[in-house]
Amino acid sequence: MSLLRPRSSTLAPQQLTIAWQSVSLLLDYPDDDLVERLGIIREAVHQLPAAVGDPIRAFADHLERASLPDLQAEYVATFDDRRRCNLFLTYFAHGDTRKRGMALLRFKQTYLSAGFDLDDDSSRGAELPDHLCVVLEFAATVDHDLGRGLMLDHRAGLELLRLSLAQMASPWAGLLDAVAATLPPLRGDERDAVRRLAAEGPPEEEVGLAPFAAPQFSPGAAAQHVALPMPSFPGARR
Repeated sequence: MSLLRPRSSTLAPQQLTIAWQSVSLLLDYPDDDLVERLGIIREAVHQLPAAVGDPIRAFADHLERASLPDLQAEYVATFDDRRRCNLFLTYFAHGDTRKRGMALLRFKQTYLSAGFDLDDDSSRGAELPDHLCVVLEFAATVDHDLGRGLMLDHRAGLELLRLSLAQMASPWAGLLDAVAATLPPLRGDERDAVRRLAAEGPPEEEVGLAPFAAPQFSPGAAAQHVALPMPSFPGARR
């Protein structure tokens, strides 16, 4: 397997906000509201370097040209029907196993530590906290460092998603290239982790995610801090 090599890019805080928020919007389910935002997104990404801004602009152009119903059908076929194109980061590490419930709790704990309660966000409240669009929006608008940390801790899954979309020649592939260009280049051990994940795939134990609903993470319980280990792949960020 040939791993794509993201170009290193040092962005100012405002550029990170623009990049991550733009991708968060464009990677969501395409609808009329998204089409109406294209002008704002295009104007904002002019402030970004080519490695980040060009793929965002290219997808915006594709969205404007494409038939919206066809693109919606392609979105479902891509992200809902293919395990390796999953937008839920913990799925790559844990599949539908008991460990994934603990990983989801860790995401929500990170959000609460920054004063962000996903349950109170009407625009994202229906999503699980590890959904890539949610993570990118949190990184863009709440805390750059914590959001980047979540992406780096799940870098292997993020890279497998990027590779899978690229191999399909998916129109969404460039958006993952833009995200990768905002992160440090992959180290050797991280590349090994991506190769292992690509070879083995996510775990397949089928269980419920009941631990995600633990009382200490219900609304109004932000003051209760529960230390949970951050799930990671071999070779993930230390």
